[in-house]
Amino acid sequence: MTVDPKSLTEEFLARLGFPATVAEQPCEDGGMLLNIETEDAGRLIGRQGKTLLEIQYLINRMIYTADASHPRVSLDVGGYRSQIQEARVAEAKAAAEKVRRWGDIVELEPMNAFDRWIVHNTLKDDPKVETFSAEVEGTDKKVVILRPRQRRD
Repeated sequence: MTVDPKSLTEEFLARLGFPATVAEQPCEDGGMLLNIETEDAGRLIGRQGKTLLEIQYLINRMIYTADASHPRVSLDVGGYRSQIQEARVAEAKAAAEKVRRWGDIVELEPMNAFDRWIVHNTLKDDPKVETFSAEVEGTDKKVVILRPRQRRD
């Protein structure tokens, strides 16, 4: 059974009381990005994007139930996620510069999995900096720690 993520998302949002238009766009990773435009973007995004992530999870579960081979879908509202991604990339690069310049260990604030992925992916090819995640006690978030890359001779 084939599923249309765009139609599914529009209907899902309408049933939640968010009349919206949804535009599809392919992702570099083979998935699909659905850009949502709505009057009430702030409520749909939620605090620190949490509501948007939860809706994205539900949409992906419904798609997977209908078609397990369908690529993963990412949701964005009014460019929110792309702005966050750009900010995370800039934050990662600034922290990496501190590590390269001073040899310090830098710990970034607690982040969700998507934000950590952005940081790790941004710095994965940096020959002088390595990254790893560490749990934050009492929360579902983790911090990203940057340190000088250890030589493996």
